[in-house]
Amino acid sequence: MAEITIASNPSHAGMLDMRANIPFANPDGEELALQLIKPRWASGGPGFPLVLFIQGSGWTKPDQFWQLPELSRLAARGFVIASVTHRSCKTAPAPAFLRDVKTALRFLRANAAQYDIDKERVCAFGTSSGGNTALLMGLTGDDPAFEGEEYAGESTRVQAVVDCFGPAELESLFDERLAAHGVSDDFLLYSLGGGDLDNCHQVLRTISPDAYVIPGRQLPPFLLLHGDADDVVDFSQSENLYRHLTEQGYQADLVRVTGAPHEGSFWSRPLWELIFNFIQKHI
Repeated sequence: MAEITIASNPSHAGMLDMRANIPFANPDGEELALQLIKPRWASGGPGFPLVLFIQGSGWTKPDQFWQLPELSRLAARGFVIASVTHRSCKTAPAPAFLRDVKTALRFLRANAAQYDIDKERVCAFGTSSGGNTALLMGLTGDDPAFEGEEYAGESTRVQAVVDCFGPAELESLFDERLAAHGVSDDFLLYSLGGGDLDNCHQVLRTISPDAYVIPGRQLPPFLLLHGDADDVVDFSQSENLYRHLTEQGYQADLVRVTGAPHEGSFWSRPLWELIFNFIQKHI
């Protein structure tokens, strides 16, 4: 090999930093921590835009590392990625999961200077139950019903939402599964309601994004992506939400992934690029 000379990189341009297991809350004695990937170079301004990611988990505790390899590609473009967790619906009934994710966002905004985050540019991004959570983040920003006391004064409003195959209307989903399977100990939608069948519909309505699509609100743009062969969360959930959002004059895009199931072959390089482009455009 010929002798080669390469310049040093004192600014760390293009390099990434991983901060693992950053604690942000301790509800009912259960420590919650997030995973952070950020540019190693300095923003040189108000900070990098933040992507708050919620992995799908059936509202149990998410695997925070599942999508980090792909999300690191976005971090390399100058974004901070925070993969957050929440309590399981089996131990903390809904809307505990939403309160936990909102706490994570307030924590990140309260520590924006430490992590070089621009707290005015945040996208909530989630898959499946995490997509449901991302939608709720976009639709219930600063709603006192879902806020906690930690890091008071920090907003939970987001500036963009990406939802991949997230349930948008949970009452109908519950009724369909109840008719097909009945109630069992591992029936997650039943667990969401605290194991109380009489109370379940009320709880599910509270955490159904579709219920918050009403006229006259200030809402961020939404990107909805869903496979039309999804046998876990039917494509119609995103299709109906898209129609309701646009009929009320809100900005939303719907991406149909043909022949795609829940997860698996839903994902592709072009799909990730579409998501990244949406996030880059809006935050």
